[in-house]
Amino acid sequence: MQYLVIAYDGKDSGALDRRMRVREAHLGLGDEMVAAGRHLFGTAILDDEGRMIGSMLVVDFASREELDGWLATEPYVVGDVWREIDVRPCRVGPSFQALGAGGAA
Repeated sequence: MQYLVIAYDGKDSGALDRRMRVREAHLGLGDEMVAAGRHLFGTAILDDEGRMIGSMLVVDFASREELDGWLATEPYVVGDVWREIDVRPCRVGPSFQALGAGGAA
């Protein structure tokens, strides 16, 4: 099942520092998840000044429990970056199906 994950960073003064401290681990896990066909697409959410304030991901897991297992190890969760996470079931449209078949970079 595919899910849309929208996660917002904390709004405190240390939020960007926490993000940057674990960013490489987050990107590394993301690369592993892309290779496994779990992460279909992702972006950083920016504020009006272009600063990263959150993330949006489209992921593919067999169940919500598997997705929750990934979240339990996700560096932005473990590193206290994401403070608000919304997860919704979704379905990637036919025009974008290649993303889930290894077409994503």
